[in-house]
Amino acid sequence: MPLDLQMFAKEGPGGEKTEDATSKKLQDVRNEGNVAKSREIVTAASLLALFLSLKYTMGFMGNRLIRSFSDFYTLIPRYSNDGMEIPVFRGLFLKIVLSLGIMILPFLLIGFVVSLFSNSLQFQFKVTAKPLQPKLSKLNPVNGIKRLFSMQTVIELLKSIVKIAVISYLVYGVFVEHMSDLYLIYDISIGQSLVLLYDIIMELGIKICILFIVIAVVDFRFQKWKFKEDNKMTKQEVKDEFKNQEGDPKIKGQQRQRMMQASQRRMMAAVPEADVVITNPTHFAVALAYHAGQGQAPVVVAKGADFLAAKIKDIAREHKVEIVENKPLARMIYYNVELGAEIPPELYQAVAEVLAYVYQLQNKVS
Repeated sequence: MPLDLQMFAKEGPGGEKTEDATSKKLQDVRNEGNVAKSREIVTAASLLALFLSLKYTMGFMGNRLIRSFSDFYTLIPRYSNDGMEIPVFRGLFLKIVLSLGIMILPFLLIGFVVSLFSNSLQFQFKVTAKPLQPKLSKLNPVNGIKRLFSMQTVIELLKSIVKIAVISYLVYGVFVEHMSDLYLIYDISIGQSLVLLYDIIMELGIKICILFIVIAVVDFRFQKWKFKEDNKMTKQEVKDEFKNQEGDPKIKGQQRQRMMQASQRRMMAAVPEADVVITNPTHFAVALAYHAGQGQAPVVVAKGADFLAAKIKDIAREHKVEIVENKPLARMIYYNVELGAEIPPELYQAVAEVLAYVYQLQNKVS
């Protein structure tokens, strides 16, 4: 019974995955919607955009918030006089939601644009519907359990724990530092309170942004490394892909051999039509044919070395084609003139002398 040693190799048939992914493998993976990307970069960019937006729009936001409070308190007595029934309460609630929505909408749009831009920086944007196609493997509970306890899940859990711990520490430190200021909120105006909250939020936001930027850089490098490792191939997979793209070398060799054989058969079939065969005499043979009115010079209809040269001479003898020995001329034509091409002008004189000799012999025989 034949023994396949690859069955004993690491990771089953094909051996260990030690080869970097080929361009075709990466393209196939990209078409499936799998890319090396870090969600932390999107989070860091969104947070940075949020705090920068707050920094440059806090004045507008504060004034609008104060005006909204004033408008709401003005409306409450009027609604109270009408009776706080459900339709009346719904109208007041809609006004509040609309006013707050107008303030929040710019931040939502900025977050969407930043998220799209930060994703496009990590990989080339490409629309593909394959990730949306239903797969039975996703419904397999065994695969679900494997994903639940996979290394990727453990890493994400550890990242979340680290982020929560560090953010909690930052928030605690900032609030402890400004605790005495927060007690003054009850004794100062709304404008002063907003300014105080703005300073605290911006200080906390800058520290959180720095944290997430550091995490994003580390995570992005890790995701690039993991993507490269996950898509490595075995030597056998690389060979199989090369065969599928370029064709099996054995089959291509057989095709080339058949093409050469067909070309040789056509070439040998043209030898009987030649006017002369010029030889080396043992190593080279070149068959020339000249048809008046069809070209300016004789054409090489067949040429060969060693075995092919002997075969050309045999066919020439069989069909009574003159064989002339001219070592320099035979080598010159063999190495410098392609099959089916006319001889170059610098060989006109030498070839004309050979053809004149051949025609003279034929006239004597006739």
